[in-house]
Amino acid sequence: MQKNIAIKVENLSKLYRLGEVGSKTLGEDLNRFYAKLRGKEDPYSLIGQANDRTSEAKGDFVWALKDINFEVEQGEVLGIIGKNGSGKSTLLKLISQITSPTTGRIKAKGRIASLLEVGTGMHPEMTARENIFLNGAILGMNKKEIKAKFDEIIDFAGCQLYVDTPIKRFSSGMRVRLGFAVAAFLEPEILIVDEVLAVGDAEFQKKAIGKMKDISSGGGRTVLFVSHNMASVKSLCDKGLLLEEGRITAYGEIDDVLDKYLLTTVFDEQIKIAERTDREGSGKLKVNDITFFNKNKEQIDKLFIGDTLYICFEFDRKIKEDEKIALAFSIVDKYNKQLVLWVTDELCQQISNCTSKLYFKIDSFNLRASTYYISYQLAFDKISKDTESDKLQKAKQIQVINKKNNDNGIIPRELSLSYMPIEIIEKFE
Repeated sequence: MQKNIAIKVENLSKLYRLGEVGSKTLGEDLNRFYAKLRGKEDPYSLIGQANDRTSEAKGDFVWALKDINFEVEQGEVLGIIGKNGSGKSTLLKLISQITSPTTGRIKAKGRIASLLEVGTGMHPEMTARENIFLNGAILGMNKKEIKAKFDEIIDFAGCQLYVDTPIKRFSSGMRVRLGFAVAAFLEPEILIVDEVLAVGDAEFQKKAIGKMKDISSGGGRTVLFVSHNMASVKSLCDKGLLLEEGRITAYGEIDDVLDKYLLTTVFDEQIKIAERTDREGSGKLKVNDITFFNKNKEQIDKLFIGDTLYICFEFDRKIKEDEKIALAFSIVDKYNKQLVLWVTDELCQQISNCTSKLYFKIDSFNLRASTYYISYQLAFDKISKDTESDKLQKAKQIQVINKKNNDNGIIPRELSLSYMPIEIIEKFE
């Protein structure tokens, strides 16, 4: 059976000049054109270092992407994963025709709708209603077709009250909801969604994932999805593509690609938290280390199901008296799926002044036997993107193991997330 290819990427590369706004000059274009006329190799393909953001610059050029080749069939959902700076967003911008490739070509069949940043495709001075019609017109739809979808878009975005309000008055979450609704409901053949969905709340993320499943399986449309939430990628995507330093290191079935990616993240977990380079935030206050202790105050890296666990966050300096600090941290699994979340302002306890360490006590850690990770977000005043000081995914690893001598002599199975002892009763009165 002949494949129905929606996107075909061939020998795609993107070269950037470090420290410059643009990557091309007229002289470079003429040199490339002259080399092509003579049947010679592109002279600029021989220069430039790999896209390793942790290394020192060795020249004026860097390859954001290098020799990218893959195909996406119609109706397929492709998950594009990789560490920060690996080239994911650059690849989506090239496919969306926001920027042009240095070498190679992209063949795309049908209309493309992209949601790459908060407010993508939205004019801030125009209302939600006006932006919907503007985006529809850009996608080649007539007024009647847009009107037929208008109510669905507004209902999904949940902005009925603000439909005639300028977009610049919307919160970032509201802009993302509207942008996604416009992109999804105006029926492009190819939908491209970047990590921007992380700005939305949990309810919206669930709705967005469901909608992308519907338009791919039911509508036969193609979806390219970038996310650091491996659980969402696993549940939504058929195929996966792993990028490292601008090159493809794995491409194929999503489970195989995720396994390869999880192996590459093990290296980061062995680096001290203070030395991790994949953190986000302003850095005004950072977490230097996270340590675990048992009920005997002994430092541990594993514990039995149901044991008491103490968690210590150590900061890079003391908290000043006039600083109001909020800390959110969660337990996640190997796919970065959040299992438990704690936020200090929900605990109704103020972080004490002038401390450089913060301790938490969990009386009974009832997750089943497996390996888990601590992810955290540190902020001033309250947890939000605007006040974020330090954020790190999978900062520390903790292993939960089965008790060999349980109270009832039974070893719990490793099938569900939590283990809570339960009693069978014969009568209920």
